[in-house]
Amino acid sequence: MKSINVKTASVPYTIYVGEGIRHQIKDFFSHRYDQVMIITDTHVAPLYLDDVVSALGNDIKVSTYIIQAGESSKSIEAFEACHTEAINEGLNRHSLIIALGGGVVGDLAGFVAATYMRGIDYVQVPTTVLAHDSSVGGKVAINHPLAKNIIGSFHQPNSVIYDTETLSTLSEQEWRSGMAEIIKHAWIHDPTMLSTCFELEQFSEEPKEVIEHLLWKGISIKANIVEEDEKEHGVRSYLNFGHTLGHALEAELGYGEITHGEAVALGIDFALFLSERYTQQKLLPRKAYQQWLKTHGYPIQILGSIHVDSLLEMMKRDKKNIHQSIRFVLLSETGYPILHSFEEKTLRQELEMFKKEWSTVE
Repeated sequence: MKSINVKTASVPYTIYVGEGIRHQIKDFFSHRYDQVMIITDTHVAPLYLDDVVSALGNDIKVSTYIIQAGESSKSIEAFEACHTEAINEGLNRHSLIIALGGGVVGDLAGFVAATYMRGIDYVQVPTTVLAHDSSVGGKVAINHPLAKNIIGSFHQPNSVIYDTETLSTLSEQEWRSGMAEIIKHAWIHDPTMLSTCFELEQFSEEPKEVIEHLLWKGISIKANIVEEDEKEHGVRSYLNFGHTLGHALEAELGYGEITHGEAVALGIDFALFLSERYTQQKLLPRKAYQQWLKTHGYPIQILGSIHVDSLLEMMKRDKKNIHQSIRFVLLSETGYPILHSFEEKTLRQELEMFKKEWSTVE
């Protein structure tokens, strides 16, 4: 097992990574709790819920709430339903919420914890590759039909308990989703890590030690950035590389039509396209990245048929924008992110060119 301490100003906590550690979950709690509510989803519950309930033992009152799997559950309706369950079960300010699942469960359960009785403790127990990123850093939120993650808060977990055994049950789509965040970390921080990502042939069939090394690198990069900039006043914004177009694609297509990571993976290519044009650098790995997208089955066909005006409207609502311009994370070179703002007219032209480029790709 490995661990890393995250020293944020609000709540310092520890990330634990290892095989089978869900069976010792109580050992990683920072406090003793008399009552716990586990929030999970319809995919994860049949696989791991009983393990976690059993590991909590008989000296803790445990309740469970199962949401429908998928991005559509990051909604005001699901948020209210979780609160209703917490009230009915009698959770108080000294209770704990466990988020058992992927990024959707973590974001939703974390936001429930942030707002229930003005904030109670929660623990992230991620079960996907994507959640190596979303479970760290305390960003919790739900979606509005007009914008992703627009309703949310910063609320750090009390610990992150990442059992890598749970990765054995992921679908290929979940692997694609999670590896997009892995390669994002590589693009903004580590060219050697990026080269390793390009060498992967089939995510689910790669040697365990290779995947665990990449996961650990991604977690470490995220944790270090969060320590430096907990509430995204500076360098933490670099973690949004690929997310500006990615979030717009999710909202435009309808949450759940493609996964968050798939959308981010496509958004990364647009960020690379802009980087080559506006930083006067030829990012040689871009062609390798486009081949990587094709090799691993990312939904690149979407890019040739995107609705530019609709996406612009979505991007204009992005919470990272300033002074009526649309802000992107670009790269001056691999491993060196920068911020660049675009006026709407300019960005429309760039999106049209990007769309045309992908329309000619077989």
